[in-house]
Amino acid sequence: MAYEQLIVDVADGVGTIRLNNPSRLNALSEVMTRELLEVLDRFGRDRSVRAILLTGEGRGFSSGADLSALQEPYLKGERPKLSFFLQEGYNKLIPLITVSPKPVVAAVNGVVAGAGVSVALACDLRIASQEASFSMAFVRIGLIPDAGSTYLLPRTVGMARALELALLSEKVDAAKALEIGLVNRVVPTESLLAEASDLCRKLAALPTTAIALTKRIFEESSRLSLAKAMDREAQVQDVAAATNDHLEGVLAFLEKRTPTFTGT
Repeated sequence: MAYEQLIVDVADGVGTIRLNNPSRLNALSEVMTRELLEVLDRFGRDRSVRAILLTGEGRGFSSGADLSALQEPYLKGERPKLSFFLQEGYNKLIPLITVSPKPVVAAVNGVVAGAGVSVALACDLRIASQEASFSMAFVRIGLIPDAGSTYLLPRTVGMARALELALLSEKVDAAKALEIGLVNRVVPTESLLAEASDLCRKLAALPTTAIALTKRIFEESSRLSLAKAMDREAQVQDVAAATNDHLEGVLAFLEKRTPTFTGT
């Protein structure tokens, strides 16, 4: 399919999505958000896609919300309600990323701010180029963090650090982002896509049902007591143990060979 503000391709079991509005640092416009919803839903159901790579074209991963659609009322001194904008956009997009049955890797290639940070946080793993920089930005225009940041950021870096990032909205470079756990890896800019693609191919070769179940149980267990989390583990483990990939993994171990997983 052709997209206005995305570049999409599938190869070697990896579905790659490039945010493609570089003149606006890949700001999350209504068009881009709608297209992301469509392709993420399609990739989630496509058995040939076993991992998803999300990155940006140009100098930015995503500069956050594209406020150009609201420019006219703002210039008139109006104070538009943002709840509908959020509920029809980010409140659908962010959960779709987090609950994807496929592992999602963000290759953060440059500037990421506001809701763009939320998109990166919603991904399972984040690899940043040395030129990447992060800023929550919301407070600088008199807003609270949205697009799931109030949920995702404290769970990623801890409450104290999350408040610091949100309240001061200072720019965080790639090295600092790695230090505080905002990203998993930092790599040279010129090798970002190669390393992120390699990671996605490794994930694509793993038992994807087990990955989907692992994502689900981690999210569920964050809201449970230890005892209830362990009960839930036992239940979900039976689902994992019933897969062909579990049998293949055990047989490969016993036969001292490399397993071939099919995602079934």
